[in-house]
Amino acid sequence: MTLGDGKATRARRPWTFAGVCIMVVSMALLLFGLTQVPPIQLLPGYVVAHLLIGACIFGPIGKMSSRQAAAFLIPGLLLAVLALLNLGFWAGGWLIGLPTWGLLLSQWTPENPLSFDRLLKFLGLLVLGLVIFTFNAIYPVLGLGLVLLPVFPLVRLASPNYRTRALQTAVELVLGVVAVVLALAIPTPEGSWSSPWTIVGGAATVGLVMAYWARQVPQRTGRLQPHY
Repeated sequence: MTLGDGKATRARRPWTFAGVCIMVVSMALLLFGLTQVPPIQLLPGYVVAHLLIGACIFGPIGKMSSRQAAAFLIPGLLLAVLALLNLGFWAGGWLIGLPTWGLLLSQWTPENPLSFDRLLKFLGLLVLGLVIFTFNAIYPVLGLGLVLLPVFPLVRLASPNYRTRALQTAVELVLGVVAVVLALAIPTPEGSWSSPWTIVGGAATVGLVMAYWARQVPQRTGRLQPHY
């Protein structure tokens, strides 16, 4: 979805679902890494996850302003510093909301500024999502969102609206399958009372719900209309 006088095409929409899949894959690898190596050794993977998610959101659009780049990168950087100072792994929690944050920023234009109300709703959803993510280890039914990751692209293949976006759908399908395989393949740490797939599944459910909420661009003016 794009706004403005220029001609909009489906190819210029952010690959939000692909970003969610990359977030889930990253969470699986980072959670497994926490049981194997010190947090500082996970920093390169965390940076790569940020860049890949940013590429999924802003790459298809073909433009990214300096303020969008700063708003996208600075929160993750600050939270990573807190993690390295042993003040908590808040950076991992931020990663869950990163695809949605990128989507909100991609909609941030001079004509449609990111409103304080929308920002508060995003933060509220992120906090709620972190609560769900935490307690999903006890109530793993919400982890079933993991199995939807490869299902959604298959459903899209049957839709005429997505047949012109074969590359995007293929990438999403591969990423969805990789996320499921990784979550199931990671061994449960000794002494743990929750399996990795339930934790990663909670991240998938939260990421999908938040991205669904953020996909609609708010209307700020009567002369600008979204193009589908």
